[in-house]
Amino acid sequence: MDERASAKQSGVPLSRERLKSLVGGSTGNLVEWYDWYAYAAFTLYFAPHFFPSKDPTAQLLGASAVFAVGFLMRPIGAWIMGIYADRRGRKSGLTLSVTLMCVGSLMIAVAPTYSSVGLFAPAILVAARLLQGLSVGGEYGASATYLSEMAGKSRRGFYSSFQYVTLIGGQLVAIGVLLILQAAMPEDALEAWGWRIPFAIGAALAVVVFWIRRSLAETESFQNAQETQTEKSGLLSLFKHYPREAVTVMLMTAGGTLAFYAYSIYMQKFLVNTSGFDRATAAQINGGTLLIFMLLQPFAGALSDRIGRKPLLIGFGVLGVLLTYPLFATLETTRDPVVAFLLVMGGLVMVTGYTAINAVVKAELFPAHIRTLGVALPYALANTIFGGTAELVALSFKDAGWERGFYWYVTTMIALSLIVYIRMQDTRATSRIAED
Repeated sequence: MDERASAKQSGVPLSRERLKSLVGGSTGNLVEWYDWYAYAAFTLYFAPHFFPSKDPTAQLLGASAVFAVGFLMRPIGAWIMGIYADRRGRKSGLTLSVTLMCVGSLMIAVAPTYSSVGLFAPAILVAARLLQGLSVGGEYGASATYLSEMAGKSRRGFYSSFQYVTLIGGQLVAIGVLLILQAAMPEDALEAWGWRIPFAIGAALAVVVFWIRRSLAETESFQNAQETQTEKSGLLSLFKHYPREAVTVMLMTAGGTLAFYAYSIYMQKFLVNTSGFDRATAAQINGGTLLIFMLLQPFAGALSDRIGRKPLLIGFGVLGVLLTYPLFATLETTRDPVVAFLLVMGGLVMVTGYTAINAVVKAELFPAHIRTLGVALPYALANTIFGGTAELVALSFKDAGWERGFYWYVTTMIALSLIVYIRMQDTRATSRIAED
């Protein structure tokens, strides 16, 4: 029996096939997150069409509230599609999630405005974000599990880091589309109808990804679990048999996801609304820092393969507690784009200790038969509570006249996660994926 036949019989992809699967899974993840982040990138332009008000902060509050509402569906998506991916396969879960994202993006692209249909306009926007939230809730767990299981033991941190490379890449593509449209279109045209273009692009790309994901190889871990495990993935099973692992995922995510959203998603609005930069400059600062941030992820992932996951998590926690307040407080008063760039970059370098390895750490905590649900649901709960509300909380503090309260809030949550990082085992040495 030749090598290819033997590999197919055993369910183990050849090196080339493994690389194809990792690239295919990552590319699909990029498009999913582009669709998700396009909403945040273009909020400043479409908010007046759905939330008419003379106060820009009130408009942003309305749009940010819908952004947060989308996160409410993420735990439901994580629950439903986590079980689906554990029972039907990682590939099936990835294909379903991108289908739902396509529909949500298309709804926003063609949504009528408040001036046309009144309250139905924000209602359609909410429905689209709920659908996208359902999709992303399943996407995170399925992609994190798929990449972690497809990677070899010695490079699991490196390959799984591409989950955040493509997550950030999706955000960068959204910002890139914003910058191109800002350069190519008059400001009034972009505000009038140009903001629909990125959502139409996202829907079209999701169709392409659907066909790519249909041809991906299934993971060996899933195939072996199907043959050997009698216990089924489910909510009761997760919290009955793996409560410590589930709580660990929630608490380690709380500070990390809040910091990530504060320094990436919310930062563009902060630079405009607080620092006083114009929208184009803020987008350029945000895009430049995120590009470097994206390129750092594989290096940090590879480092975790050599020294362990725990030192990187603790490094993020300590620096986050010490530097978050002074970084934001300094950004308040700077008017120099270079200084602002360096400050934001400093915050993102700090957050890399969490983002580069959080997917593999969570995947290594659970056995294969319940891994997708175990990664997805506790993460989605924490992400909804802390990440999804980051902009809303920040703008609420600002609206109340105590903007620096948000800086203390971020610092406190990072400190809570730091306690967990210090107490937990290093999953590189205790990985459950190795048992597969």
